[in-house]
Amino acid sequence: MALIDERGKRVVTEQEVRGASNGDRLQIDDGAIVTPLAADMARERGVEIIRAGRRTAWKKYRIAIGADHGGYEAKEALKATLRELGHDYHDFGTNSPEAVDYPDFAHLVASAVARGQHDLGIIVDGAGIGSCVAANKVPGIRAAMCYDEASARNSREHNDANVLTLGGKMLSTETIQQVVKAWLSTGISEERHKRRVEKITAIERQYSR
Repeated sequence: MALIDERGKRVVTEQEVRGASNGDRLQIDDGAIVTPLAADMARERGVEIIRAGRRTAWKKYRIAIGADHGGYEAKEALKATLRELGHDYHDFGTNSPEAVDYPDFAHLVASAVARGQHDLGIIVDGAGIGSCVAANKVPGIRAAMCYDEASARNSREHNDANVLTLGGKMLSTETIQQVVKAWLSTGISEERHKRRVEKITAIERQYSR
């Protein structure tokens, strides 16, 4: 029997229930909507749905997304996840699997976030590393390459990451969806973490004069 944490989602669908086994408990936000199909599936599978306080208040984000050829397919699949979660997004490309240069698209996404045109950014390339390096060259950007739900939550709670980079060739579509959902449902809250992030910003200011 396991407790599956699905807090942070505004709508709980059959997709969340499908991953649970008989006797598992699905923890959701008190105000979350459970679709009829999800409720029926939970009853059939013997999954208990528990309503609890939110880990963080749900917020609708404006998200800039982009990818190179190595992350193109993952980016396209990710659009459905963002729509499901109720977020707005703008796709900065690439728009085909033909070879392109990842710094170009990382720069487009990071610049859109730095200028305040979008709240957050998500970039997918083959490994997630190159786009992270490129995005972090843009002042005001705190990009984090994440590979599971724990690293995604940590990057938001501890580092207030505003750009997420992913390895489209390293992670499955399901893992990418889980990472993105965890990342978007988490935020920085504790003062000790905010103080440390301000120190990061102070370092950046030293080299931007």
